[in-house]
Amino acid sequence: MCQRRCLPLPGTRQSRIYDCPQTCRGGQLMLELRPNCECCGRDLPPESSAARICSFECTFCASCVDEVLRGVCPNCGGNFVPRPIRPPEKLKSYPPSVKRVGRTSTC
Repeated sequence: MCQRRCLPLPGTRQSRIYDCPQTCRGGQLMLELRPNCECCGRDLPPESSAARICSFECTFCASCVDEVLRGVCPNCGGNFVPRPIRPPEKLKSYPPSVKRVGRTSTC
């Protein structure tokens, strides 16, 4: 069972088949690919090379990471890396998140 406490699909005998949230398929976690910068709100579609994430997948645009946050995540204190780009043919089966995330305080 994955860390997100997915439930076995009804009628399945295999312990590795789960009814999982969007970010987890069969016990395999994947990035949410959040749709926006948590600081400025800029749209960051799945193919964006400007998206940056920390180890908790806090998502910001490259401009905010470099100019405002100076490379340090305001949520966890970690660093940022470029967010991987999911191949287009995988987006249908593993869609990006549509839930927009924003900070309650300024960046």
